[in-house]
Amino acid sequence: MTRAGVLALVVSVVLGLGAVWLVSRGERDFGAEVVREMATASTTSPQAVAGAPVPTRPADLPVERQDVPPTSLSVPGIGLTARVVPTGVDDNAEFAVPPSVDVVGWYEFGVGLDSPAGSLVIGGHVDSATDGPGAFYRLRELDRGDEVALTGQDGRVRRYRVVAREQYPKKDLDLGPYFTSTGAPRLTLFTCGGEFDRATRSYVDNVVVTAEPV
Repeated sequence: MTRAGVLALVVSVVLGLGAVWLVSRGERDFGAEVVREMATASTTSPQAVAGAPVPTRPADLPVERQDVPPTSLSVPGIGLTARVVPTGVDDNAEFAVPPSVDVVGWYEFGVGLDSPAGSLVIGGHVDSATDGPGAFYRLRELDRGDEVALTGQDGRVRRYRVVAREQYPKKDLDLGPYFTSTGAPRLTLFTCGGEFDRATRSYVDNVVVTAEPV
């Protein structure tokens, strides 16, 4: 997939279909420099080849891949518990967002739990005009040090700590630090934010939360 294709994919991950937005606890974003450091960190993973893109098709996955699929997400600080389902891309090479706003999607052709390198990407809706608030409705409230927990298909819980919360106009978002199989292992959560554009029926910004394993 080209960089333009990956951009379309990730923007699709964070597409929100509503007009409601919650004011965050914090007034400023934080941690952008931490995200860049994590993205460029050296690893010993044989999968983490410098400049290697995130796989986009099953055939691109390492033959001996051993990372574990996540099945549920918990964020106590914002009262969130959500089912996580694997998802890929649709016929338009865009992220196949789970149809229910209460369910979030893990990009299964990227990295999974226990991967020694890269960004585990989970995207979800902020809200819906018909169904109301989505699973990531309060994602913008997360603050430094907040806990995030992912349960894997093996039943084991992995815990993370929030290190960054950023908001960018969709047109200006640099995907490099977020959507990659290289760099330090980390969790990336995406949703929509900012103002709602009624003409396009989508939010103008992306909210990106990054968390590190603990």
